Amino acid sequence: MTNRAYGVTDLAKLKHLISEGIQVSQELTDLREGLRDTVNAVAEELDVKPSVLNKAIRVAFKADLQKTKDDMEDLEDILTQVGRTA
Repeated sequence: MTNRAYGVTDLAKLKHLISEGIQVSQELTDLREGLRDTVNAVAEELDVKPSVLNKAIRVAFKADLQKTKDDMEDLEDILTQVGRTA
């Protein structure tokens, strides 16, 4: 392991970076928890599984509905061919 000595300027940059990183990480955690709570509340209200709403959010965010459909068609084809569609 290399023991590197950082100068005053570099240490200040590192401290600032780590401080900002911690703050952003906490904000992300808080936002994820808030979204999870909202998804669960709406799912319960609409009698839908939270996982379905989360999947809808991910697909909408990535704008890849067609890819998701294609993947499902591949899955359906495989299951049909191995006799597991029931």
